[in-house]
Amino acid sequence: MNYYDYYYENIVKNDLLNKFQYKNVRQMPRLTKLILNFGCKKSELKLLGPMLTGLELISSQRGSFTRAKMSNISLKIKKGSPVGCKITIRKTLMYSFLEKFVNKVLPKLKRFAGFKRPNHNLSTKAISFKIKNSLLFPELKNHYQYFNRLPPLNFTIMTNTSKFNECIFLLKSFKIPIHLQM
Repeated sequence: MNYYDYYYENIVKNDLLNKFQYKNVRQMPRLTKLILNFGCKKSELKLLGPMLTGLELISSQRGSFTRAKMSNISLKIKKGSPVGCKITIRKTLMYSFLEKFVNKVLPKLKRFAGFKRPNHNLSTKAISFKIKNSLLFPELKNHYQYFNRLPPLNFTIMTNTSKFNECIFLLKSFKIPIHLQM
């Protein structure tokens, strides 16, 4: 069992029960999945291979290409052409990746003030942000010559709660820095 998984089961659940006093254990918020993806412009299509390989090295899981759902003449994209790649991480791999991300990657970010509160229109189930320098991951830094031109990495943390204060409490309990600036 991973450290973050054990931490959630034994400490975070007890803290959530004491703070929010649920009637049912299934009402407690939990992390459902992490989504990592790279998007590219038409001129960056030759980077699809390194992007997919980089995602697979970072997450230790198989990735997939994302394709355009509609044609866009101004961007010169045809329907069905590849526009990026993504990986969805769940369960045990999610906790191990989150532990690696919080302990190894977040401290390396320069001028990182924490994640901002999403707009009120958006769902509170997800917090998304971009990592401009994907070479902060040690797996990619070791092979700089292959991954030096990667676009920003989009990172999304999904939870099962719809209440914002529960989501914030859950993410802060995993030591993810979040600031509540309006």
